[in-house]
Amino acid sequence: MHRIKVFTSLLLFAAAFAPIAHAQQALTQKISGNEITAKIQLPGGIEADLAITFEQVVGLNPGALTLSAALLDPSDPSLLARLPAGGLVSFPAAFPVLVRVEPTASSALSFSGVSKLSIYTQALPMTVNSPLRMFKAPNSAGTFQDMTGFLEHGSVRAGGGTGNYSDFVIVADTRPVDTVIADKFDSVQSTLTTHASTMPPAVVNDLQQRLANARNLYQAGSISGAISAVLALGEEVKKQSGSAIPDVYRANSSVVNVAGLLRAGADTLKFSLAVKANSVPVP
Repeated sequence: MHRIKVFTSLLLFAAAFAPIAHAQQALTQKISGNEITAKIQLPGGIEADLAITFEQVVGLNPGALTLSAALLDPSDPSLLARLPAGGLVSFPAAFPVLVRVEPTASSALSFSGVSKLSIYTQALPMTVNSPLRMFKAPNSAGTFQDMTGFLEHGSVRAGGGTGNYSDFVIVADTRPVDTVIADKFDSVQSTLTTHASTMPPAVVNDLQQRLANARNLYQAGSISGAISAVLALGEEVKKQSGSAIPDVYRANSSVVNVAGLLRAGADTLKFSLAVKANSVPVP
């Protein structure tokens, strides 16, 4: 698992939601090779580092993406409505930040595979069995979903893979891990079903069998077996990427990076399975 880090503390939310306590703040980007980093400094002394890393990228320059961050109101009903139902996921008061990453109107950015985004902040302490997670939404009004692929000890560094861009937040997720795992299995299934027409039937059938096998192992109580099966699923998607599974994201295009979405989904599912197996978040 690549650990490409996207350090971040206050990230963009912005104009889509009036109740935000502070205006959206553009972030100054630094580009080195296939990685973008930015420092977040918001009112109240909230600071963080954001990093985005690509496996393969074309058109990466300061004008390709807009990065911004803003303080949000943790009690704002319009924001809470974008979290999973049940009231067990919340925005931490010590780090009420929303980051937005979106292509500029003139962007020619494209990347293949998975992009890794992470946020690093000292505003949140890392504890055993920490409920902190990285969530993403597909757009400024979409529902947030868990994308966590790693959660590192010390000051919090959270992140994961993504096949596209959107809004990002760190939240406290106190839902039962089995609920989270079931949701993630369903999410990977939804991605596979939705984009089945873009892949050869034999490839779809093989991935479907691999996913079903992983779910069956999990339901039978073989967590280590399920983890191995999910890893194998992700590796098969990577193997078939490009030739049989669309794996390119293009800014300002309707092209879908199916392989990136499947691999990111498998990665965050593996994370939650590992949490259940070890009772602590692991990279």
